[in-house]
Amino acid sequence: MNKSLTLLAAPLLLALSGTVWSQQPAPTQNTPERAIHVCNACHGEGGNGSNPKFPKLAAQPRLYLAEQLKKFRSQARADSSPEGYMWGIAALLEDETIAGLAEYYASQKPVPGKPARGTLMAQGKKIFQEGIPAQQVKPCTECHGDAGQGDAQFPRIASQHADYIVKQLKLFNTKLRPHGKVMKDHISSKLNPQEMQAVAAYLQAK
Repeated sequence: MNKSLTLLAAPLLLALSGTVWSQQPAPTQNTPERAIHVCNACHGEGGNGSNPKFPKLAAQPRLYLAEQLKKFRSQARADSSPEGYMWGIAALLEDETIAGLAEYYASQKPVPGKPARGTLMAQGKKIFQEGIPAQQVKPCTECHGDAGQGDAQFPRIASQHADYIVKQLKLFNTKLRPHGKVMKDHISSKLNPQEMQAVAAYLQAK
């Protein structure tokens, strides 16, 4: 973790580890509640944050979210700057806390973002529902569901920040998302930047 990220993440790590409650023993049944408070600093109240650097967590599938937290904990997932936060924070999470976090965010109501101009939305909707057969791009619905709701294996992408979606689509084409072979082979490597923007804009407002 570089110096700037260390300075930013340090207060969060202290809070999560329980050291700010100097007279209280660390991890108790209240640990998930403390962890939620820490997560809200980046992901927003109820997982509906406004900063596109960090994904919205509201209504993410419980099993998917738990699995991603465990991957951050083992450092099996690294996607650019968030690793500076997530590796350190996830390292402090026990399985029970991860389960509590996943249950909480899965139960939250997602808040869609603002829609883009009509032509971009229309193009994004078509890609989401039909893919691009001429480029061998599969429809997003095949894995993420008809409403973009995700499941145990694939994340919810509906209502997600457009900028975050575009960033992840690009990262799937790098070594930073090595577990995303399906995405790279059938989606991200076949979309041009404008097409990425279109499908992301549609999903943000969905």
